[in-house]
Amino acid sequence: MMKRLTVAAAIAATAGVLTTAPRASAETPADHHNQVVTQVKTAAAFDFAAGDSPENITVNPDGSLTLSMLGISAGKAPELVRISEPGQRTVLVTGHAGDAITGNTRDHDGTVYYNVLSSDASRSGVWKLAPGGIPERVAALPVGTFPNGLAIDPSGHTLYVADSYKGTVWSAPASGGPATAWLTGAALAPDTSSARPLGANGLRFHNGALWVSNLSKGTLLRVPVNADGTAGRIHVVTTGVVGIDDFNFLNRRSDVVFAALHASNQIAVVYPDGAKRIVLTKADGIAAPTATAVRGNRLYITDSGMDEAPHDPKLQEGKIDFRALFGDAAS
Repeated sequence: MMKRLTVAAAIAATAGVLTTAPRASAETPADHHNQVVTQVKTAAAFDFAAGDSPENITVNPDGSLTLSMLGISAGKAPELVRISEPGQRTVLVTGHAGDAITGNTRDHDGTVYYNVLSSDASRSGVWKLAPGGIPERVAALPVGTFPNGLAIDPSGHTLYVADSYKGTVWSAPASGGPATAWLTGAALAPDTSSARPLGANGLRFHNGALWVSNLSKGTLLRVPVNADGTAGRIHVVTTGVVGIDDFNFLNRRSDVVFAALHASNQIAVVYPDGAKRIVLTKADGIAAPTATAVRGNRLYITDSGMDEAPHDPKLQEGKIDFRALFGDAAS
């Protein structure tokens, strides 16, 4: 049976409207004279020593945020929490010590779905919390998998799970039922020579396709979903974004991506043509980021604070400057 520290070590290892933009390398430092994200501040601070380390984020219609909290310290249970606009924290779900709550997503009816990484076969898999309900597992996943990113299709019928160990995207009915391997292949598999041998990581359903990041290979992939629900051909959107964790889009129509680069303490923008640009760095307080979310002109970032001292887990918020993002094309 996997021990608590094994799960904690696995977690620690994780570490378009407009389609034209300036080209830049993912290694290029953030340009603070033409900054895409400004007014960066801490929206909520957490206590790493107490086990608080945010992993994933969903923006709710009322402006509140749902965060997955890993609970990586000994004896600390993972949590699913809601952060309201004034920064108040409400615990929605308390998991089991030694497990981890990773990706989360939300359906139109307010049901929250979340992944549980566990060495216990009775807990490993995808869970849901319906409004006014209690936690309920909707799909089991085998022990030894690493359920990471989580997405739901626009119809609310199908859930997709990125498995960082097996290089697999699983699918499962949101109403409950067995999980099946929806997509496998070398593009999703981890680079076993990497310091962080994790493959498929972040996951978003967007514009008729499933988008997947591969952390150790530094790639962002787009997989069309066919009319019959099967996976289409994998398209490589960009490469060279080493340590890419979860990500999100500028809005529902745009294919512009804000990506968390866990290993390098950076936030990158990836444009539809594959060009990429670093927009925030460690100098902006970025500390082992794991996910991003966008609402209007606000960018939210979960900083896990895991990789190096001083550990500084927090939720950050910044303002997106659309003119800087798109150059003179934005007005």
